[in-house]
Parts: sequence; C-alpha cells; structure tokens
Amino acid sequence: MGATALSHGTAFRVWAPNAEAVGVAGSFDGWAVVHPMTAEKGGYWSIQLAVARPGDEYKYLVTPAQGAAKWKIDPYARRLTSSVGNAVIDTTEFSHFDWGADPWHCPTWDELVIYELHVGTFSRGAGRAPGRLCNVVERLDELAELGVTAIELMPVTEYAGESSWGYNPVSAFAVSADYGSPSELKALVRAAHAHGLAVLGDVVCNHLGPDDLDEGLRRFDGWYENDGDGIYFYNDERRESGWGPRPDYGRAEVRRYLRDSALSWLEEYRMDGLRWDATARIRNVDGDDAPVELPDGWALMRWVNDEINARQPWKISIAEDLQDDPAITTATPAGAGFDSQWDAGFAHVLRSALTATQDCERSMAQVRAVVEHRLGGNALARVVYTESHDTAAQAHGRLSDAIWPGNAHSWYAKKRTTLGAATLLTAPGIPMLFQGQEFLEDRTFDDRTPLDWGKRGRHRGIVQLYTDLIALRRNRDHTTAGLRGDQVDVYHCNDADKVIAFHRYGQGGPRDSTIVVLNFGNRRYDCYRIGLPRAGGWRVRFNSDWAGYDPEFDNSPSLDTHADGIAQDGQPCSGAVGVGPYSAVTLSQDA
Repeated sequence: MGATALSHGTAFRVWAPNAEAVGVAGSFDGWAVVHPMTAEKGGYWSIQLAVARPGDEYKYLVTPAQGAAKWKIDPYARRLTSSVGNAVIDTTEFSHFDWGADPWHCPTWDELVIYELHVGTFSRGAGRAPGRLCNVVERLDELAELGVTAIELMPVTEYAGESSWGYNPVSAFAVSADYGSPSELKALVRAAHAHGLAVLGDVVCNHLGPDDLDEGLRRFDGWYENDGDGIYFYNDERRESGWGPRPDYGRAEVRRYLRDSALSWLEEYRMDGLRWDATARIRNVDGDDAPVELPDGWALMRWVNDEINARQPWKISIAEDLQDDPAITTATPAGAGFDSQWDAGFAHVLRSALTATQDCERSMAQVRAVVEHRLGGNALARVVYTESHDTAAQAHGRLSDAIWPGNAHSWYAKKRTTLGAATLLTAPGIPMLFQGQEFLEDRTFDDRTPLDWGKRGRHRGIVQLYTDLIALRRNRDHTTAGLRGDQVDVYHCNDADKVIAFHRYGQGGPRDSTIVVLNFGNRRYDCYRIGLPRAGGWRVRFNSDWAGYDPEFDNSPSLDTHADGIAQDGQPCSGAVGVGPYSAVTLSQDA
C-alpha cells in the first residue's frame, strides 16, 4: 500500500472502492500529467511509474461516481509536507538505514521505568521553534544518567495546526513534519538504544482528526452516508468518539490500515512497544444511559495484539483504558491481549493524599489499597504514575504546584513530591515519570511551553533522589531485588500517625525482601517500630530526608536496625526505624 520505491521507479497502490477513476500526479514530472491508475479487485487502484523517485511529492486525484474529482493525500504516506499538503515518496520501510552494529536487547518488563515526553516541548529547537526529534537525541544523556529504561513518545504522527499534543492525527503513518522526517525518527530510536533506552510509541486508533481530514481520509472516494465521513469511518451513530470521527473497525481494509500502522512503528522504526490512546473509546460507543460495547473494536485490539505477539512477543502493548477493567490485560480471545494498562486510580489517590492541606485529610487506607491493587493477579499489568500529560495539564497541574499553588519549590512541595516519587518507584507495577518531574517542573503542561532545563541544575539534589530511587527499583546494587518482584504485603497501616509500611519481594530473603516505610505526616520519628519478616540486621538503602538531596530537608537520622524476635504487624520480628516528616525509607538485608 502507498508508495513503494523500486529499483526502476515507484509503485503506487491505494484503496478507493467507490471511485470511478483514480490518478496520481507529482513533482516527478512537474505535476504536468495525471497518470491514470489501474483498477484491481477489492476496490484497489495501482500504477508503476519509472519517473517517480524518493523525495518526490505526489497526490491522488480521485474521481467519484458522482461529483467533482478531488485531490487526496495518500493514507499510507510516511511523510507529508504538511497536514493539508502533499505526500512525499519516502522509503524508510525499504531503504537501507544504518542501525549500527551493536545488538539491542529490550529491557525486561520488570526493569521498565518509563519516561513520557512530548517532542515539541521536551527540548526546544533553534530560536523559539518547537522541539524536533533531533533535539530529543541531544538530551538522551540526561535520561540515561537518570536511569530510566524507556522513553514514551506522545504521538509523532502528522497533526493539524501549528502545535499539538498529537492526539489529533490526520494520518496513521506520516511522521509530523514539524518534528522531522521518518529517517530522523529512526535516528532517535537508534540513539536511544545506544543509550540503553527502549522507545515506546503512542498510537491513536480511537479517532482521527477532527481537523484537516478533507485533504485526506474524509470521504476519500466520494462515498458517504448520513452526512458521514466516508469509507474510513463509521457513517452512523458509532462515528462519534467525542474527539473526532471513529474509524470503521468493521471494514477489513480499515482494520488492516490500523494494523499496518501499529506494525510499522514496531518493525520499520524498531520501536519497543506501543501505548494505545483511550482504548475505552475503541471498545465502547456512547449509549443513552451507559456505554455500549463495540465488538468491532474488541476485534481490532485482539487482532493487532495477536499479530504483535506472533511476530515480536518481547515488545509491550500498553492500553490507556482508565476503566480498571482486567479484561484489557487478559490474553486473547477472552480479553484484549494488552500486556499492561495505565492505572489512573493510583495517580488519583496518591495525588489526593499528597495535595491534601491537612495531614488528617490523608487516608492511609486508600494509599494502602492502591499500593496493593493489581489487575488479573499480575503486578506488571498496570502502569503507575503521579504525573502524565493529562495530570500535568490545566485541569490538574504539576504535582509540586498542586501541593502548594504558587510555592512549588517550598519545603512542603518538595517533601511531598519526593514522597510521591518514592511511593511510585517502590510500588508494584511499571513506574512512569512525566517530562521534567525529576527536576520539579512546575509549569502547567501544554503544547507550546518548553521544559525549563535550568531547573535540572537548580534541583540537582532532587534529580539525584530520583536517580537513587530508580537504581533501587532496578536493583542496580543487587540489594533490592524485591522491588522488581511481583509480591507486596502492606502489613502496617497507621492512619492516626499517617505511616504505612510494606514488604516487596520476589523470592524473599536477603537482598530480595525490601521494606518500604512511608510517612505521610509532618512529624519526625527517631524510633518508629514496625514488623519485619526476618530476624537479623536490616540496612537502610534509601532515606528521602537526606539533606544531600536538598539543603532544606531535615536530615532526620535513619540508621540500620536489628530485628528482634518480638512479633508485630503479623510479622515474626520487629525493629525500630527512623523516618523524617513526609519521607520514605527503604531497608533490606545483606545476609
């Protein structure tokens, strides 16, 4: 499908089942001739032109059975001059690209620490221009130093307008011209892999547009019903997604279009996984009183995930479903076949606990519930976070600013934000950060305001705190394997004093069993007694109240402890732990 470069020209192929005629014209001959394409079975049209070469621009002239002919952008084009411009013959899926000689092995899912970023604001381009893919490459050193193991790119497909979050795509294939070319996206993936970072792509299958579709997918071959949008979309009540027209998952050719797009990111660009936007809008349509299930949408998700598992089973599929439905991460055919899904409940509860003005308003029972929560019995079946592009936007704002509006760099904001980070990076699940979170970016996220990278220097201690937490989460020092394990036991929940403690483990025992103590109150404890699962010495691996992280922190002593034989909290032993206000402490054993 689309434009395929050959040794002796370019082959063009497009689906337009209701067209009376289709032709192609382009810069390869000065737009002087519309070359008529040959009709094939199934509503396809094709032609091979010796004169067409990579880099040439082109467009289809589609003549409907009734009405005037219209110029249309190739739905499969990998590159456009703009959202309403011309397609460009790009051979990114076939041409040679130097991926380098070093083999790449994607991190295992229990080692994933995701960093979500928006290309346009993550790092600015020349002058005041939006950031480009090459500007992300320039910042990979900082992300590798931080210790994250994957970057998640908000959608990079072509969009309408001067700037965008990316969730208004005009194509399922074309790389945004504002961000760069398909080759530049490949170069970013190559560079990320060289830095030890996996790359996840954000795909939008629940809708397209709504703007700038007239030059492309909308009424592509002239046919439509009920004032609808034509062959690529539902033309009845199912077309309304809330954001733009919903693709017609019931048409085999549309399902293939979306399937081919998903596979192209994974195979042509060598991305390591996909995050699907708003899957609840794929599997449901709005009803009069409640959502109505859309079987076509379920079929699409199952088919694509089955294809990925058959071809590249080590690559992860993540759903943003936000309905806490275990069927999303249940294997096909019973479920949708995703490997993980965003846990919005974790973010909501934890942010509520951290932003409450008074300590008495924080519910440790609710914090306990979201730490323990799992979908289908698998800890990695959820992605946990306190900030994302949605929570950092206008309705909620950055966590540090939400804690104390206008005082995002105050002691209270820094203490509670880092307490949230410690909870996030020690709880079961795949942890995710949002760009700038590690250096207390407090400006509300939008598609125009760039990150203030100067904060990284001003808050280098906080960056170090995140770095240390991520190292613990990944078990870099071979002392906290339990943080990569599947098990959690929140055995201490003191709502009066706002302290909880939990045991994270895989197999259990020394250098595996990891104890996490979280103090959600503004009170210091020098000898807070908790249960411990094993006798002997327990070493403090992390103390978020260390003044080295910030000179305003209390530097409360949190020393190694010895577990005696006194049972407590349902554990066979117990010991005294020091923990500062709004602080986290982790402990494990050497032997």
